[in-house]
Amino acid sequence: MTKLTKRFVEAVEPQSKGHVVWDDELPGFGLRVYPSGKRSYIVQYRSRGRSRRYTIGLHGVWTPETARRKAKALLGQVAHGGDPAEEREEDRKALTIKQLCEQYISDMEAGLVLGKGGRPKKDTTIATDVGRIRRHIIPLLGTRRVRDITKPDMNNLMKDIIAGKTRVTMKTEKLRGKAIVRGGRGTAIRTMGLLGGIFSYAVEAGVIEHNPTHGLRKPKYQVRDRRLSEAEYRILGDILRRAQRSDRYRIHAEILRLITLTGCRRGEIVNLKWSEVDLEGSCLRLVDSKEGSSVRPVGLPVVEYLEKERSRRTGTYVFPGQGIDNAVGNFPQSWKKLFADTPLWDVTPHVLRHSFASIANDLGFTEITIAALIGHAKGSVTSKYVHTLDSTLIMAADTVSGYVKALLDGVEFRRNTYTLDRQTRRTAINDMLIEAWPRT
Repeated sequence: MTKLTKRFVEAVEPQSKGHVVWDDELPGFGLRVYPSGKRSYIVQYRSRGRSRRYTIGLHGVWTPETARRKAKALLGQVAHGGDPAEEREEDRKALTIKQLCEQYISDMEAGLVLGKGGRPKKDTTIATDVGRIRRHIIPLLGTRRVRDITKPDMNNLMKDIIAGKTRVTMKTEKLRGKAIVRGGRGTAIRTMGLLGGIFSYAVEAGVIEHNPTHGLRKPKYQVRDRRLSEAEYRILGDILRRAQRSDRYRIHAEILRLITLTGCRRGEIVNLKWSEVDLEGSCLRLVDSKEGSSVRPVGLPVVEYLEKERSRRTGTYVFPGQGIDNAVGNFPQSWKKLFADTPLWDVTPHVLRHSFASIANDLGFTEITIAALIGHAKGSVTSKYVHTLDSTLIMAADTVSGYVKALLDGVEFRRNTYTLDRQTRRTAINDMLIEAWPRT
């Protein structure tokens, strides 16, 4: 027994099996000398009836004085019921954000993480979520322990993504493919929403007690309120007619036209199957839309187009690709080329969808009717609604798609139509459509 000083520690001779020298001033504080000559400071104590040993660190990194102060602090924790060795072991086993995210991805891909409507997430949603996890969350937080994350950390993460700290261009699995990760406001909002779900998953698994994203103030989405004017609809009609005369763009132009006439989402039309087309019921019975299964009333212009195409096309898909019974590809690329160098260069599928809904609103239809027409989340009761009020919905689809078709064909409606009250306007439009397209 002796007091551990720098001179004494460096003079201790190593032994073949290694040994420990205890300090005579602070009981439990000692120096472990390894056969190699390496020396480390330790603390030995009893906790819950058993002897425990805690390694403070190597001599050289620690001096006898700093190691002694650390030993006093550790023994103080023991006196108050703590167990430093066990706490250190728990720290080593504590999940990091990266480990939690990998567990979440594994369960998500196995269908164990539920998304909207209590359904397993779709493959496209999973791919998007994995991209956000691997390109934003893990690079910024991956090494941090889950239990150490606080709300200020979440706020800083959001600011970093908005500022573009995760901006990078990276290769993808596709041949010559690349992903351009820019960050920004929208990405930050969606990433924080995903991270909130991951932390809720951690709470349910007992990893943490509270979700650090709760109560976080996020910036509002920038509302995309771009819609086509009547003049722009006529320009779109010209673009589509030119494209339909081209073998290269014809099928993509037909997809574009159907999106315009239905207000459907891009994927719902690109991947539309003949088994989902109900010509007698004047509707599309989508098996797996964004909101799950959905019945979508469609107008007479759409029904007539599908009747004509059904008689001359074979296969599963309404818009077949070049492979063996698959959907057409390269639609986004063709979209960009068709609209490049035109007044509609900024038009997206969402703009066409929003424009369809806006036309329906202009014509006086109610919010629930519009939601049913476009398959919006607010119209989640669409399948029941269409069976009880299908004549009303089909009439609405006829009116809106007929009006849009007329604009695409170059019709200029009299402006004083809009000075009438909504019911009068609706009646006028219905009369026009009945005369133009009598139903049988």
